[in-house]
Amino acid sequence: MLIEGYDHGPLEAGEPLVARPGFWSNYLSEICVGGTGGAGTGHPLPEWFGEDGADVDALSEVLFDPERLPVFRVPGADGSGVVVVLRNLPGDYGIDFVLTRPVEDCVQQTATWEGELSGAELTWPELVRIADSPAADAEGVDDPAARLLLLLPLLNGLDMPEGASGRLSAALTSVGVTQDLALSTAERLLTGLTGKAWHDPAWGSPLSGG
Repeated sequence: MLIEGYDHGPLEAGEPLVARPGFWSNYLSEICVGGTGGAGTGHPLPEWFGEDGADVDALSEVLFDPERLPVFRVPGADGSGVVVVLRNLPGDYGIDFVLTRPVEDCVQQTATWEGELSGAELTWPELVRIADSPAADAEGVDDPAARLLLLLPLLNGLDMPEGASGRLSAALTSVGVTQDLALSTAERLLTGLTGKAWHDPAWGSPLSGG
């Protein structure tokens, strides 16, 4: 596989791995313990994502095999989109993002997550727009919930709208996290990304049916 403007390799389509048990713990746990704002929330646990530690460990051997770099394509219907690469080279680990803006812009940008985000960012409306608008005939991840979660490390959390945590917890529930866990895990993720304790007034208690 080749990605225009990206020279690390060897690259391999990783989309089937998204549905494997243990994927989301491996991909998102680091956000929960700091993120761009440095607001640590404790040592991440697979249970936060409703996953088993043995599954997480087994899949990590696949995801972080230096012989192949998994690629997750998130194409948008308007020509925008993101290609996510797990750069698991020896001594050089990170998550790389290659962003393409809508067709009329024809601009490609890059970003890297190595404990914090460096480079291009997405606002919450941009992230949601891409997540909810998969390209009809393009290869890649087409489930809106998985797309949103794959793009989450790119989030610029400075101006978060009311209701963002509800949407995030719904996405977590859609990929298999139980509702009670999804609410607390969404809070951990947003706290890590924004650098401050997160509370959304529109976020109902799981006991209230909200």
